[in-house]
Amino acid sequence: MDHVRLAEVMRRLALEAGDQIMEIYADPNFEVRVKSDASPVTEADEAADALISTGLRAAFPELALVTEEQAASHEQSAQTFLIVDPLDGTKEFVQRRGDFTVNIAYVEAGVPVRGIVYAPAKGRLFYTLADGRSVEEVGPFAKEGPGEQRPISVSMPDNRALMVVASKSHRDQATDDYIAAYAVRDMTSAGSSLKFCLVATGEADLYPRLGRTMEWDTAAGDAVLRGAGGMVVRFDDHTPLAYGKAGFANPFFIAYAPGVLLVQP
Repeated sequence: MDHVRLAEVMRRLALEAGDQIMEIYADPNFEVRVKSDASPVTEADEAADALISTGLRAAFPELALVTEEQAASHEQSAQTFLIVDPLDGTKEFVQRRGDFTVNIAYVEAGVPVRGIVYAPAKGRLFYTLADGRSVEEVGPFAKEGPGEQRPISVSMPDNRALMVVASKSHRDQATDDYIAAYAVRDMTSAGSSLKFCLVATGEADLYPRLGRTMEWDTAAGDAVLRGAGGMVVRFDDHTPLAYGKAGFANPFFIAYAPGVLLVQP
């Protein structure tokens, strides 16, 4: 894999998809439908999916490609593939909360090793460089090439006063009970894959997810967090979260800065 070209292509496609999404976001009458799994989908999801899929297939025709909006047609047979969530946080998009992201990742041997997370409404852009290190780029974002890049890294956590980030749309009692087992200094909430990025930048120490997610929801944020020195593990046995699973469904997981003393479930 040419990781320099991969980083360039993923960045450009994420920015182009973000432009399309924001055009639709500005329309007060965009259409919202409900998919067979009861989750919402908008024309922004579909437009971004088409743009990114076309661009990735043209640039990397040899790689398998998995996207949320085309998932029904995929039968995962490879451990190395590209995976896309063109609009993660559709509920945030519909409710105009701004916490939605474009996510593109490259999974190699079951591990998300490169990824990009772009939050167009927030003006935040996180990605892995060709060497695997993660950065946050400072806008404005030119499609021709990157501007100022700030290296990001996870915090040195104080287990007596942890900063925790949790979901805006998927908080439940089980999550609150688990968080209560830690000494928490403060909590924040965020939508979509931004939660991984907040751990990656040191703005949070711990992100537990005790709910349903799919691989396209997590792969890009997982890659960014790994590139910043963080970890994502299964909730049940604390082994690394793996990708390329049948059906693409994730188990419950914990994303965190090493140094956090994880509580056994």
